[in-house]
Amino acid sequence: MFTATQDKKLKLAIAGLLVLAAVGAVSFYFLRHPSVMDVGYRPQQPVPFDHRLHVSDLGISCVYCHTSVETSPHSTVPTTQTCMNCHISVKADSPKLQLVRESYEQNIPIEWVRVHKLPDYAFFNHSRHINAGIDCASCHGEVEKQGVIVQKQPLTMGWCLSCHRDPETYSVRTREITGVDVDPALLARPLRQGPQNCSSCHH
Repeated sequence: MFTATQDKKLKLAIAGLLVLAAVGAVSFYFLRHPSVMDVGYRPQQPVPFDHRLHVSDLGISCVYCHTSVETSPHSTVPTTQTCMNCHISVKADSPKLQLVRESYEQNIPIEWVRVHKLPDYAFFNHSRHINAGIDCASCHGEVEKQGVIVQKQPLTMGWCLSCHRDPETYSVRTREITGVDVDPALLARPLRQGPQNCSSCHH
């Protein structure tokens, strides 16, 4: 039916397709693997800050430390001054806080290790989401239960779009523990879909 040359070409084409499919499958697996998407990433920080102690046990709200989250696109890491508001007298001699004291006295910021990272070409506005009644836990998990901060979500475009398309399923509504001042009438209404056009996140 086929000549020897045609038979050889057909076998090579089939082998090429199989190799291409295998490479594609392996690439897809690793691109979707949690280690690549950083789910579970929990770096060691220069100071062992425990959110369970500060938030769950002591009742300190998120906005006490992350002061700009309601007004800024970015949620800032608190300054050493914020820490020292309490630790100037609370556990003032603790060896665990030596770096905090040095930072405060020398006016040199602590180099915290960033946990949640988005690519430079993606833009996320914290204040827009917070003021829409979406809780920090939607993206960061229940931080008040984390001794060490860990990345809970993949932060991929597909994950973001799933929430924009169906926010009632994928997001958590504002909780009292965050300390965010949101209109109760807003929280009583269903969440609106988020934008799904490219320019909303890719400026």
